[in-house]
Amino acid sequence: MVDVNKLIHDAQLAQSKGNDPLALDYFQQALLQYPDEVSLQTACGNLCVKLARFEEAAGHFRRILAFNKNPDVRNALCYALQSLGNTADKDSKHALAEACFEEALQHQPNNAAYWYNLGNAQRELGKHEVAVKSFKQSIMIEPNDADTYNNLGNVQRELGQLDMAIDNYQQALSLNPNLHHALTHLIHQKQHICDWQGQGSNHLNAQILAVRHLIDTDPQAQISPFAFLAMPTTTAKEQKICASRYVEQNYAHLYALRDSLNFAHSNKAKKKINIAYLSADFRLHPLAFLITEMIEHHDRSQFEVTAYSYGIDDKTDVRQRLEKAFDHFVDIRHLNDVEAATKINQDQIDILVDLTGYTQSSRTGIVALKPATIHINWLGYPGTMGEYIEDEHKKASLFDYVLADTIIAPNKNEFSEKVLHLPCYQPNAKREQGQTSQKGEHHLPKNSFVFCCFNQTFKIEPDIFAIWMRLLKQVPNSVLWLLACNNWAKENLQKEAELAGIDRSRLIFAPKTNVAIHLERQRHADLFLDTLPYNAHTTASDALWAGLPILTCLGNTFSARVAASLLHHINQPELVCNSLLAYEEKALHLAQHPEKLTKIKNEVIQSKESSDLFNAENSAKALEAQYQAVWETSCQDTSIGS
Repeated sequence: MVDVNKLIHDAQLAQSKGNDPLALDYFQQALLQYPDEVSLQTACGNLCVKLARFEEAAGHFRRILAFNKNPDVRNALCYALQSLGNTADKDSKHALAEACFEEALQHQPNNAAYWYNLGNAQRELGKHEVAVKSFKQSIMIEPNDADTYNNLGNVQRELGQLDMAIDNYQQALSLNPNLHHALTHLIHQKQHICDWQGQGSNHLNAQILAVRHLIDTDPQAQISPFAFLAMPTTTAKEQKICASRYVEQNYAHLYALRDSLNFAHSNKAKKKINIAYLSADFRLHPLAFLITEMIEHHDRSQFEVTAYSYGIDDKTDVRQRLEKAFDHFVDIRHLNDVEAATKINQDQIDILVDLTGYTQSSRTGIVALKPATIHINWLGYPGTMGEYIEDEHKKASLFDYVLADTIIAPNKNEFSEKVLHLPCYQPNAKREQGQTSQKGEHHLPKNSFVFCCFNQTFKIEPDIFAIWMRLLKQVPNSVLWLLACNNWAKENLQKEAELAGIDRSRLIFAPKTNVAIHLERQRHADLFLDTLPYNAHTTASDALWAGLPILTCLGNTFSARVAASLLHHINQPELVCNSLLAYEEKALHLAQHPEKLTKIKNEVIQSKESSDLFNAENSAKALEAQYQAVWETSCQDTSIGS
């Protein structure tokens, strides 16, 4: 047995020479002989903290605390737990982070920061109700922390408590007017509830102008790219800047990690290309209705097709069909970004297609680690994903390519990625419709002309709504049929109608229902009025499948051109207007000339069979041609995917 005094002497000598790992080793050897010696446990705990070995440090301080309730020991344990929790959170190990902060709160229940961090971990774990309680507890202890109000608002937003979320974003901004991400969230939720009122700087338009000004002037401003592109008046150039700033703010720390991982990539011609799709939405979700049949039609003689899913398994038939559609269906929910990227690389994926982008539950960090040879942005996010400064002489795109079409992406300079053109950006499949219903079952007046828009309410903006109200005034017995997204939007839109001189009863709200019933009920509508600057996307395809003509206005950004793409693809360019004035005039003309509208409706119905819009097999072939082309390019150009 080694002399304990000598071990302690050697440990102290190693410390004096700055060799903390060796000192810790000597102290731990001594501790094996005297496990109850507080001074040895303390020395080991302190050295573990110094070496950022926080889990070991917590173990040492717990053992001391078992027989020594000194407040300093509690503080040391809490410090180790806090550090371990923060590290776990950064590594996406949210269950460990939750456990750390729960334990720390047993010792320091009035620590606002621990409650705040606990709420963040719980939110990441999907425990929204308890996260609300944690954030509120933090606020009770420290009522002047803007970040806590902002994060409480985020959870309430996800719970559908939009009024409470808005109140907390406003409170956050009152405490810190420079909390720019809170302003962005506030604007987006006000759009969701169609709150267009307010005075001065609190008016929605003024707030949007403030965010646009930040894009021009403040590179450090944290602004959600998805919320930004949904704001009226934002330009494609500004959206590209916003996305690129977001890349730098959120993924720059991964570049060094990416380089250290040094994933190997294949750039050799092969019989089968390994394609993978990455998404949170392999479930009962609009994405599934776009891609499932297309995935089933992938040519298995040329491609092996994998899904990497990090969303919930909702146990629906839609999910089960998706699982069968892929050659391999891999659930990566419980892997952090590094683990997920490592798995993808080990599976030797050649082309990784991200179907989520900067939308809800995004895990773009996986792509930032470059696990595949080629990375493609498609479908989830209607815009560019941005670029980053690779070195002082070069910018690099977060993704190698974006899939679009010539109508959606006429200007390739608006994208950081290289643009790949499909015949039509959106794949589609045949849909099932529910049993036939009667007009009165949907609270639609029997002889009414039905304008409709089934887009989410955040897409409805004042100028478009004003046009709709003028149409109702000019078309007798007409009604406007909208989707019932939330009660606040319903009430606000009814008030706006009354301000425009329209009886609120002429706005009919369709409750959310299953897709088959929703598709069938659309046959009772006469004309779908699209929104700008965020068009109907999957909603547009649903309407066209139901035989419902869509009138759209061609905008200047990706999200403002999707409906035009779909209409051109079914040979209905006359339903695409180039200005809001033309849009209003066309809508009125069609409503006043039912024979013209009937002709268009019949053409839309016929196009379901004659066009490629709902031909999943042809969509798969067009997509595969692009995959083959970029793969051949990568085999010749080693810079792709590097």
